[in-house]
Amino acid sequence: MTDTPDSPPETAAERRARRQRERYYSASQWTLIWWRFRRHRAAMAAACVLGVMVFLGLFAEFFAPYGTTERNRDYLSGPPQIPMFCDDNGCSLRPFVHGTRTERDPVTLRAVAMPDPETRRYVSFFVEGQPARLLGVIPIQTRLVGLEDGARLHLWGTDQMGRDVFSRTLYATRTSLSIGVAGVLISFVLALAIGGAAGYFGGMVDNVIQRFTEVVRVIPIIPLYMGLAAAMPKDWSSTQVYFAMTIILGLFGWPTLARRIRSQLLSIRGEDYVLAAELAGARPARVIATHMLPSFTSFIIVDLVISFPYMILSETALSFIGLGLRPPSVSWGVMLQQAQSVQAIEQAPWLFIPAVFVVLAVLAFTVLGDGLRDAADPYSEAR
Repeated sequence: MTDTPDSPPETAAERRARRQRERYYSASQWTLIWWRFRRHRAAMAAACVLGVMVFLGLFAEFFAPYGTTERNRDYLSGPPQIPMFCDDNGCSLRPFVHGTRTERDPVTLRAVAMPDPETRRYVSFFVEGQPARLLGVIPIQTRLVGLEDGARLHLWGTDQMGRDVFSRTLYATRTSLSIGVAGVLISFVLALAIGGAAGYFGGMVDNVIQRFTEVVRVIPIIPLYMGLAAAMPKDWSSTQVYFAMTIILGLFGWPTLARRIRSQLLSIRGEDYVLAAELAGARPARVIATHMLPSFTSFIIVDLVISFPYMILSETALSFIGLGLRPPSVSWGVMLQQAQSVQAIEQAPWLFIPAVFVVLAVLAFTVLGDGLRDAADPYSEAR
């Protein structure tokens, strides 16, 4: 809009509004989705929570003071050591934790690790630890936090074997989230191929694929996993069990997404741009990938994000009942196995900390999926 001699000059507010309209109408679909998603505060908060969890898991060798199998035999089932600045003996400018002493329970006569309020051990940053490889490649020996005198720091306590709960939780976060990502990717590829073929060709091909999909959906999952767990060789390494677990979750997680892709393709396969691509000689795979899928890519992304909680819960539940990963592998489910007894609930409630991570991850993925769904819908107003 330009000013004419017969019209009043454009004000600053009108100029800003005009520029915003021009920017909006010239933006791409993904830019509009990002703008709407950015206004969804709950989804942005969920994305930040997941980002922090992924970051801590990826660089667990740096943030975790110890490895997954390192033990402190002098601090079995020890309570969390919370850094503080003040205690009954005064205050300090540096954070510290109390030392520990071992006492005998008068009832059970078992050795119990207790904090010693008369001893202070100061917390230091960037301390030396056991050699490890960051991301499996970069050699590293420095840890983010520790005690200056070389003593052991257990921020979230230890388990019955004296292993650090904080360190194991960070490593478990990486394992559980990576299984969720890999399982969703495998199921997505299968759903894309199977659902795409059913929705594009229709007819007999669609009928055969739908019957096969229904057979897969009605398979009882728990008995199936019990049989597969029994079939896994006992001499398999933790890496082999990890990949087997990922593949199994992916192979049986595709039917729901495949049916959604099929329904979307059935609704648009008669559109003019699809017919034009077919008349131009494009192959079915190119028509599906280049012309049909981009029309509802945003909804596929939403479905993928919503699938993550189911994968994570499946891995956690199976590992919790002993059908998934096995020690020395560490995941949220493997760690929660130790908290099944009444003794653990009563004497070591900090062993339930991995359950908090499970709840946070599932809620964050659910809220993130809701935000992406609202952002991908042009008729929905993201809050």
